Amino acid sequence: MPKSNLFTKIVILIVIMLIPIVGLYFYSNETGSNVLESELNQSNINQLTFFQNQVNTNIDLLALWPNLLIQDPDIQSFRDIFEYQRHLDLQTITLVKRIQTKIRIQESSSNWRSQLYIYSPKLQRVISVNDVRTYDVEQLNRIVQRGWHVEKTGVPGQEFEFSWFTVSPYDTLRRPGGANGATVVIEVRFDSGNIQDMLDTFKSDGRRDPLYYRKDAGIIYNRTADRTLADRLIAALEREPLQPKENRTVELGGEKYLVNIVHSDTTGWYLIDYMPLSEVMKPIQQSSRLFYYSVACLLLMSLLAAYLLYAQVQVPIRKLVTGFQRLKNGDYSIRVTPKGNSEFSFVFTRFNSMVEQIQELFEKVYLEKIHSREAKLKQLQSQINPHFFYNCFSYISSMAKLKNHQAVIAMAENLAKYYRYTTRQERDVVPLGEELDFISSYLEIQKMRMNRLQCAIDLPPRMKKLFIPPLALQPLVENAVLHGIESHADSAFIRISGDWDDTAARLVVEDNGKGMTEEQMRVLLAKLHRPMDEEMGCGLWNVHQRLSLRFGEGAGLRFDRSELGGLKVMLEWRVAPERQELAK
Repeated sequence: MPKSNLFTKIVILIVIMLIPIVGLYFYSNETGSNVLESELNQSNINQLTFFQNQVNTNIDLLALWPNLLIQDPDIQSFRDIFEYQRHLDLQTITLVKRIQTKIRIQESSSNWRSQLYIYSPKLQRVISVNDVRTYDVEQLNRIVQRGWHVEKTGVPGQEFEFSWFTVSPYDTLRRPGGANGATVVIEVRFDSGNIQDMLDTFKSDGRRDPLYYRKDAGIIYNRTADRTLADRLIAALEREPLQPKENRTVELGGEKYLVNIVHSDTTGWYLIDYMPLSEVMKPIQQSSRLFYYSVACLLLMSLLAAYLLYAQVQVPIRKLVTGFQRLKNGDYSIRVTPKGNSEFSFVFTRFNSMVEQIQELFEKVYLEKIHSREAKLKQLQSQINPHFFYNCFSYISSMAKLKNHQAVIAMAENLAKYYRYTTRQERDVVPLGEELDFISSYLEIQKMRMNRLQCAIDLPPRMKKLFIPPLALQPLVENAVLHGIESHADSAFIRISGDWDDTAARLVVEDNGKGMTEEQMRVLLAKLHRPMDEEMGCGLWNVHQRLSLRFGEGAGLRFDRSELGGLKVMLEWRVAPERQELAK
């Protein structure tokens, strides 16, 4: 799991600190909103109840008028007329005039526009404030009933007409025929315009859109109502039965509305008021937005402060740690670029100065190490030459004693070639092709010593352009001859091959001699990595050390069993890319 930096940790800490604050505010805001909505609903219900009582008071007052008038002496006299008169006599006309005056006085006692009508079933006349006329008996019998009767008029502004009837004697309402058995019927009538006036006044006090509703009658709107919205609201409310007093939240077109309902026991109508919930919650929503904006600004400022701390402290520290890591891994070219005039600029400057001094010191030590290595290479080369010369002169001496002059001449010629090659020791590396020519001369010398010796050299032509240390291959061939073939009469073949890929080049010298066991090869390989001792011959050890010093780690000798039956010695080294380009 990757380590989190200082900036990430600070951001996480800030977020962890803000989460409880935001959560607590959210909880407090929700609680406050619920309390506000509950209190607002209660307040609205109280106001609607008060308004409903005012309307009911006016209606109840109008309902009292017939009861009061029926006790009036003139109404009593009008009630006592039992004979039908096609034309009213003077006494009856005078009585009607007095009754009309009292009706006018009674109608003017109320702010509501209302009409009083007095029916005489015997005279078949109805008296109003300005008229005395006959009436339709059947229509009167149809509308006379207990309580308030409502009819639609279709007149704009006066869509509904309310009627209240009182009869004498009172028990005639229970009889079939109703008004036919009464001596007098008094009707008080008013239209819905009076209720609309009160709704308009109620709305001007800050209500949203109050209205009256009764399912079997219809809706009484205030005069500035949004009737389309009100109809949609009523349709939504009708999905569930209305309660005498209740609060609902209704959603219309994605907008939520707070609806308050109060029932009138007097008229049977529901007073309904509604308002968008967004208007109610607007102050709280504005406060919430202000809080969230403040939290966002605080978070941004905290992030900015955290970033500044990260950029001014952790980034320089990380650069310094990276510099020390690269310095630890041996990269002495590392430099840290100081910025600004902070304390880290001074530290970076001192760090660069320290690395520069260390680099100079290591360069001096490295140069001395190179010079020492070159001297050691020269020494190792000088150790190889006397070993080979000793073997050659021993052979010449033996051939001379045997008077084999051709062998002495051939050996001398090949020794001349060999000597010409070895005198060029000023070169640290030579082309592999020259080394192979030198090996060919050497093998010719060995063939003169052993007629049964056969050899094969198989290398890619382009590989001959590679460079190796001089006399790196000769000790391997010499060991194959002396230890692999010369001691075995049945052994007589040496093969030199090679291959080369993008990573390394390999030369293989193998024979069909006696070979070595796995344990012997393991011991021999271990000796090559230790300082040379008296038991260890210098030939293979010198070659291995020279390759390691010249080409670095991984270069040197490897041992394995040959498919020819003897020992396979592999000489391996890495080839630099520029050398690869030259060899192509």
